[in-house]
Amino acid sequence: MTSMKEYQKFLLMLAVFLIAYFLPVLNPDVQKAILESFILLNDYAQKHVLFCLVPAFFIAGAIGVFISQASVMKYLGAKAKKWLAYGVASVSGAILAVCSCTVLPLFAGIHKRGAGLGPAITFLYSGPAINVMAIILTARVLGLEMGIARAVGAVFFSIVIGLLMQLIFGKEEELRQEGFASMPAPEEKRSLWQYVIYFFSMVGIMVFASWSKPAVSSADVSGNSFLKLWTSIYNIHWYIVLFFAVILAMALYLWFTKDEMKEWVSQTWSFTKQIMPLLFAGVMIAGFLLGRPDTDSGIIPSQWIAQLVGGNSLWANLFASVSGALMYFATLTEVPILQGLMGAGMGKGPALALLLAGPALSLPNMLVIRSVMGTKKTLVYISLVVVMSTAAGMIYGNLF
Repeated sequence: MTSMKEYQKFLLMLAVFLIAYFLPVLNPDVQKAILESFILLNDYAQKHVLFCLVPAFFIAGAIGVFISQASVMKYLGAKAKKWLAYGVASVSGAILAVCSCTVLPLFAGIHKRGAGLGPAITFLYSGPAINVMAIILTARVLGLEMGIARAVGAVFFSIVIGLLMQLIFGKEEELRQEGFASMPAPEEKRSLWQYVIYFFSMVGIMVFASWSKPAVSSADVSGNSFLKLWTSIYNIHWYIVLFFAVILAMALYLWFTKDEMKEWVSQTWSFTKQIMPLLFAGVMIAGFLLGRPDTDSGIIPSQWIAQLVGGNSLWANLFASVSGALMYFATLTEVPILQGLMGAGMGKGPALALLLAGPALSLPNMLVIRSVMGTKKTLVYISLVVVMSTAAGMIYGNLF
């Protein structure tokens, strides 16, 4: 095992050396793409790290320290009732409504504490895909039938992909679950309601700190009561964050010891070290290849993508799924971007395919998932998302 890891490190260093040696850095297009990778990283750091990822890391650390394997396995383990495990996983993801990167620390946390592969994957997909606000915006901007198709497809995909992953890797999961089952259940030092307040305050901080202004015109907002409510909450979201922060501070002061808080911070740092470097590397690679979704600065021209997703052919839907899976979409940005692509000739089927694959996957997301559950499972998960998104796009394109 050690020699294999050293071999992988050597191949990685060799790949970096060859890229550095042969990259034509004096070419204007390459220079523009390199700059774009840093611009995307800067944008990601400013908009997502402090208010999305950092709270998610602390929640993941809290799961790793304070939630017992017995509790996770009771609701999300392989032996839990399927309707309960997959129902809890899909609903939890929908409530959080996070992006494909912010969900990663939470996924790593429940996976480490004993969640079955199927429910964990359902949670991983549902977090960014089953976003109520994004679905409403889709219906408002791209049409009611597109919004309904996205909602139905996302819920269906999250459960089916989880079930298929559990079925494909069932034997490996049985061995992993046996290891968790043999661990003794720790003595609970706090009541359930104390834990609920503690975790709910952190989730509240994460949700409202990252609350974004709707990416639609003022006319759209004025004509929609839900968008009005969303904008009203955006106007006071920092006061709500402060409220939850005060609750969290009081909970920590009253119910947790200094040693427990040190362990919590240590576990949080462990997840951060594992995930953050891969996310940053993935964001830079995505920026170099494709640029920001609303620009034409990547090494791959955006007009190529627009030209390849017209109509409703198998290739158009597959290309839209793969492109969406590689690109990074911040929460809610995929709707105006797709509006522009559809105006440039993108078919309705490929548009839905991108909506189902894009928010749930990204190149940074893939790198981190691989570090959590290995290359083989990651490739199968990505393939399932792409294939099902392609099929859904073709069916939708033929119907509409």
